[in-house]
Amino acid sequence: MLLYESLATQLRAQINAGALAPGERLPSIRRLAQAHAVSPATAVQACLQLEREGLAVARPRSGYFVRSQVTPLPQPPALRRRAPGPVRNRELYEFLDIFARRDLLPLHAAVPAPALLPEHAMAAALARSLRRDRSQALSYAPPQGHAPLRQLIAQRYAQLATTVTPDEVVITAGAIEAINLALRVVTQPGDVVVVEMPTYHGILQAVEALRLQVLELPRCATGGTHLDRLEQMLQQHPVRAAVLVPNFHNPLGSVMSDADKQRLLATCAQHGTVVIEDDIYGDLAWSGQRPSPLRQWDHHGSVITCSSFSKTLAPGLRVGWLLGGEWTDALVRAKYCSTVGNPALPQLALADYLQRHDQERHLRRLRRALADNAQRMRAAIERDWPEGTCVNDPLGGLSLWLQLPPGGDGTALFQAALAAGIGIAPGQAFCSRGGYRDHLRLSCGLPWDASVKQAMRRLGALATAQAL
Repeated sequence: MLLYESLATQLRAQINAGALAPGERLPSIRRLAQAHAVSPATAVQACLQLEREGLAVARPRSGYFVRSQVTPLPQPPALRRRAPGPVRNRELYEFLDIFARRDLLPLHAAVPAPALLPEHAMAAALARSLRRDRSQALSYAPPQGHAPLRQLIAQRYAQLATTVTPDEVVITAGAIEAINLALRVVTQPGDVVVVEMPTYHGILQAVEALRLQVLELPRCATGGTHLDRLEQMLQQHPVRAAVLVPNFHNPLGSVMSDADKQRLLATCAQHGTVVIEDDIYGDLAWSGQRPSPLRQWDHHGSVITCSSFSKTLAPGLRVGWLLGGEWTDALVRAKYCSTVGNPALPQLALADYLQRHDQERHLRRLRRALADNAQRMRAAIERDWPEGTCVNDPLGGLSLWLQLPPGGDGTALFQAALAAGIGIAPGQAFCSRGGYRDHLRLSCGLPWDASVKQAMRRLGALATAQAL
């Protein structure tokens, strides 16, 4: 951990414990430097990190203060306890058309803007890989994926104190194919699966396509998961799998605690429920402290981990992976039957890039940019949106999750935003059977500039018009 991150961690703990109250001034840069035996520049970086996380705010000629929180999302209403049933939500597909449009400011897509990704370095890696061995680059890749890339992925997990062997890594076309393959291998049509509410619409589409039955597990914006409810579900129903996003949940941005992760895995193992972990956002911790994957706590062999380079390096290359454990052979067969294998050139290029570049250095820049974008967008919501608008306070990832004031309609705002040339994601797309109609998701993947500022002001005006 870098010095400024260590200092930021100590200050964050004081804020969270209430030792530094909202509105209270942080120690001066000079006092922080002296007290912690660091340079003034390191103290400044620590305060900037807290500012990026939304915990502190700078006031000209006065220093840094603990930030007062914006209106938080209320606790979600208790979900009605339903029997398992199919996904029934037309919004899942009506929303997808906007991904083909290039005339929209894309606040709907949870992906970093090209300017935040190493485009030039990745283009050079593609060119080198093509020159080095054109025949290999343009041939079929092995169904499991190229061995050098699988080795590098396993090494990345070793840095997270998580034991992974290259032999269990399966390369996929992004995390969504990984989730689909995992569900295909461990379930059959009619099986019951647990999904969080709200959750990423791609998970719901996969569950629907495989004709699975859904049980909805509430997820809190503050990071908590209703594990007591999960235990009741597993006792009452033969749940085959649970598809969960434990780190920087999409759309909530929350993180499960390590204690909850361990309890969740013990509960699922007791009932024979396979956990399919979507860890695609794990590297996007705005604090710089990467949370543990569920796989780190898996002592029962009950987790299949899915992830991707799409949110950190190159979404268009469509390279993700599975950590298959005992299901690896079955997953490789399913991959072969699905697409034979991923294209070779993107895998070779990513391996080349990872061998030549410091990925953590890039991730630090990306995390800082996303945190800055999100805090500016939250400030714009406070300033320009109607009173009573609530917004989450994410710890990482790419999403802001909003609840409109009473009478607000996220789907109507989605349509009005399209007419204004702005893409947003309506809340109904994140629920298996409808709901969250007064919610919406915004991406913080675009660098803050005049066009984003204007779009946020325009969306605020549209939301205000609804409230009148």
